[in-house]
Amino acid sequence: MARKTAPLTNTQVKNAKPNGKEYNLADGDGLALRVKPNGSKIWIFNYTRPHTKKRANISFGGYPVTSLADARKKRLEARSLLADGIDPQQQREIERHEAMIQQSNTLTAVIDAWFEIKKTSISPDYAEDIINSLQNHVVPKLGNHPVSDITAPVVINVLKPLASSGKLEMTKRICSRLNQVMTFATNTGLAQSNPLAGIKHAFESPSVTNNPTLKPEELPLLMAKVADANLRIVTRYLIRWQLHTMTRPGEAAGAKWDEINLDKKIWVIPAERMKKRKEHIIPLSSQALAILEKLRPCSSASSYLFPSDLSIHKPANASTVNVALKRMGFKGRLTAHGMRSIASTALNEHGFEPDLIEVALAHADKNQVRATYNRANYLERRRNMMQWWSNYITEAQVSAL
Repeated sequence: MARKTAPLTNTQVKNAKPNGKEYNLADGDGLALRVKPNGSKIWIFNYTRPHTKKRANISFGGYPVTSLADARKKRLEARSLLADGIDPQQQREIERHEAMIQQSNTLTAVIDAWFEIKKTSISPDYAEDIINSLQNHVVPKLGNHPVSDITAPVVINVLKPLASSGKLEMTKRICSRLNQVMTFATNTGLAQSNPLAGIKHAFESPSVTNNPTLKPEELPLLMAKVADANLRIVTRYLIRWQLHTMTRPGEAAGAKWDEINLDKKIWVIPAERMKKRKEHIIPLSSQALAILEKLRPCSSASSYLFPSDLSIHKPANASTVNVALKRMGFKGRLTAHGMRSIASTALNEHGFEPDLIEVALAHADKNQVRATYNRANYLERRRNMMQWWSNYITEAQVSAL
């Protein structure tokens, strides 16, 4: 009968002394305390690998950091793995590798990977808004956290100050964007699940408000204010350009000279600058063409129609018109985006076809076949409509004098 090893005592472990060469004190069932000549003590577990049947050692750590009780607990865990045919040494390497992956897959890294894909389907201005919101309100506090450690309570706690300050719309947007990031992490195997799916319900919903706008009959007031306001000349032309072309603030502010085709009298906004990532062609009225002529002395040295006042190599900021409107006294009454509504209302009231108006506003048509037909077939009819709209603006401008 094999002799049973007597378990070690805490006193034996503590008093074990070096004797000039390495030796083991067995605790039984594969566990031993290895005492080295320099006096260090290491727990060793000796076992048979389940697949190769070869003997192997695995360290459980040094004494006294790892106590006798801790070492025995680790022996029990290793024996449990061996009972299931799992090599504890290989399992440790797998866990170390997974931990390294988790540490490298921080929330910042996952946001960056998600954003590289996201930005290909949205306009540059919208992409900048998305990444700025996350970098300003999320990354400083959570960016270095492994994505697998991100939980709803943690994120809610980070966003509470933003929501408490009354910025409910921004809070809602960030919740939506983080939800997309975590869905991406789940789908790419970086997280087991998305714990942020319902995070928006932890905050008060923002009140729904449309962009403030004026009635078409109030257009003379706007034109009078634009004419009299103390504005940079480029800003004044930007307001008029956006109004005549019915474009979004970012589309107008980022207009480039190489997007203008004077021979065909059209402005072709490339897909990457459009909200729906589809090229948009705008017939230019005689008034819009006149704005271009007046702009040349101001911005011919730039590739942009409306260069930034800080650098001719950058476009005007998308918020330029909004800032100007507030300075002119339209805060709460009219936004840059709301100018599109003036056009839409006027055109609808004067009987223009809704489809023509929707195409002119670059609103998406869910019917892709019809959308393609409209784009090809409506250009000349839209040209007449755009000229009518520019004439309407001119009449408002004249009546304001």
